[in-house]
Amino acid sequence: MDETSFVWLDGLRREHFPPERNVLPAHLTLFHRLSSAQTGRLQVMELPAAPVPIVFDATFLLGFGVAVRIKSSELDRLRARARDVMGGAFSRQDSQSWRPHVTIQNKVAPDAARQLHRALEREFAPRPGSVTGLLIWEYLGGPWKPVRRLPLA
Repeated sequence: MDETSFVWLDGLRREHFPPERNVLPAHLTLFHRLSSAQTGRLQVMELPAAPVPIVFDATFLLGFGVAVRIKSSELDRLRARARDVMGGAFSRQDSQSWRPHVTIQNKVAPDAARQLHRALEREFAPRPGSVTGLLIWEYLGGPWKPVRRLPLA
């Protein structure tokens, strides 16, 4: 995402995500688990020639955490195109409906999540941002390893 949005969201994540579980910086997940063959097919996908505009729309509860919801019809189309290009079987999680968001807190007690949600909701105002590239990561059973960056330029 654009630098201003990243700094804002990563700051919230570092402040509120349990430190022992915060192994990645703030991010917007398009897919959770892809095969190497699927991610390889992204190399040939036609990408937008400019960053994709998004709106950070609201905060919402995840049950055991809090996230910032993202709205963007262009991002929805980009994800659908990526899904078509990659083909193959998708995980159960990636086959469900997609709710674009950035998680800023997770794996906490429900009361702690509700408290943070109320605090953030009082100050929250929708704001614009953009997706500037796709980062492809490999899950290594706990840590993540960056594999490839596909810029939207």
